[in-house]
Amino acid sequence: MTVAGVVAAFAFAPAREADFKRLFEIRLLAMRPSLERIGRFDPERARARFRGSFRPEHTRLILAPTGQLIGCVAFGPHDGALLLEHFYMLPEAQGGGIGSAVLRQLLAEADAAGLPIQLDVLRESDAKRFYERHGFAETHRDELDIYMERLPGRA
Repeated sequence: MTVAGVVAAFAFAPAREADFKRLFEIRLLAMRPSLERIGRFDPERARARFRGSFRPEHTRLILAPTGQLIGCVAFGPHDGALLLEHFYMLPEAQGGGIGSAVLRQLLAEADAAGLPIQLDVLRESDAKRFYERHGFAETHRDELDIYMERLPGRA
C-alpha cells in the first residue's frame, strides 16, 4: 500500500502450470464486474480463454509482503515487443498502489530492454485509465477490446 509516500510492497514468484486453477479464480474475481457490465460474464468461456493463453513460463505470481498470493501478471516476448496480459489482482488488493508498483517494475524492465509493451483491455474496463496514466496509448479497438501500446521510455 502507498501511505505518505511509502512504496507499495510486493514480490514476484514464478508461476507453474499447477497454479492455473488459483490464478483463474483470481481472474474471475477481478474481471467479473467488467464482464457483467457488458453482459459477457460466462465462467466457462473465461476459463477457455484463460487456458488458451496461459503461459506459465511468462507468468509471475504477485505476493504480498506476508507471502500471500494477491495477483498475477504475464509478461513476455511477442512479435518484437513485450506482451502484458493476465494482470489480475484480488479485489481486496486493489486501490492501494500495489498494481501501480507492479506495473512500474515491468515498465522499467521493458525500458531496459528497449522494447515496447502491448496489451489489450476490455472496452468497459477501468483498466484503460490505469494504463493511460502509465504512458499507454490506444492503437486500435474491436468489438470487445481496446489495444494499447507503450513505447520505451514513455512515462
